Amino acid sequence: MYDYDVIISFITAFTLTYFVIPPVIRVAIDKKLYDEPGERRSHVVSTPRLGGVAIFAGAIFSIMLWTPFSQYGGDLQYVLCSFILIFLVGVKDDITEISPSKKLMVEVLAAGILFFKAGVRITSLHGIMGIEEINLFWSATLTIFTIIVIINALNLMDGINGLSGSLTILITGTLGIWFLLVKRYDFAIMALSAAGATTAFLKYNYSPAKIFMGDTGALLLGLICSILTINFIEFNSMLEDLHPFKINAAPGVAIGILILPLFDTLRVFTTRILRGRHPLHPDRSHIHHHLLDAGLSHMQATSVLVGVNVFFIVLGFLLQRYTNSAMLIILLLLGIASLMVSGLIYRLYKRSLRG
Repeated sequence: MYDYDVIISFITAFTLTYFVIPPVIRVAIDKKLYDEPGERRSHVVSTPRLGGVAIFAGAIFSIMLWTPFSQYGGDLQYVLCSFILIFLVGVKDDITEISPSKKLMVEVLAAGILFFKAGVRITSLHGIMGIEEINLFWSATLTIFTIIVIINALNLMDGINGLSGSLTILITGTLGIWFLLVKRYDFAIMALSAAGATTAFLKYNYSPAKIFMGDTGALLLGLICSILTINFIEFNSMLEDLHPFKINAAPGVAIGILILPLFDTLRVFTTRILRGRHPLHPDRSHIHHHLLDAGLSHMQATSVLVGVNVFFIVLGFLLQRYTNSAMLIILLLLGIASLMVSGLIYRLYKRSLRG
């Protein structure tokens, strides 16, 4: 019934974002709202950083225009409230930086609204470590933690041209198509609106980048991905066993879809802690930084990493007949193996430069 609305939502978000970005660039230049080059930065020229404003405008307008509120509008108002909170803290951080602790407080507040008011909840571990249903306390704790992790994982991937946007399109596109197939049109419209807005943004973000999405865009897109991921897992569990699009191991597939942001964040945080540094202290230890240091361009590094994520998404759907625990072990081992291979290539490249 609403299949065409889903498609039109992508077109709407794309069109609005595409035409909003040029004036945003002009305003950012006039007000000198730049992301300046630095030791940790991957760019060498001052670049406007308010692309997230256009992404927010395109995505939210399309969601509000095409979502059938008569059928799904009950909880959407609270979802939009969480979007606005994250948008405001992102804009604030892009204009005048705020402390990570204050940003985290707003993220917790937005996640709390989603859990207690919008019904975005993880209610079961689906057999992971032998655990099925969980009580309200652990449901709230796990849900809020998951939302914050995904928000910041997507934000941390926003380090080179095109990477965060390309991963967002891949994640929201994959989940959006699944929601469309199971006729959950509200989440399909949310996913495809985010994908449409981000696709338009990439036109201006591919090298040489004319604008960055900044925290305004990265935090918002991370929030949308977290909502879609949790609802993918929960709604899948409600489908009948014989449903043609029911996933046997939805949490494992979800991790496969988000594998690159999640795995890189886990790796970076673990490395920083082992070195006695604060896990939130920024540095150039992300996978995309290593690829740049190995001689790849921004777009080459982005293509490699997106290709790796596509591989894990396909693998996740192929392995979904196994249990969640088995899938997680397989994905973890493959992730570690991929990291070891990339590390070996990086060291060989450095050695060749010294030689």
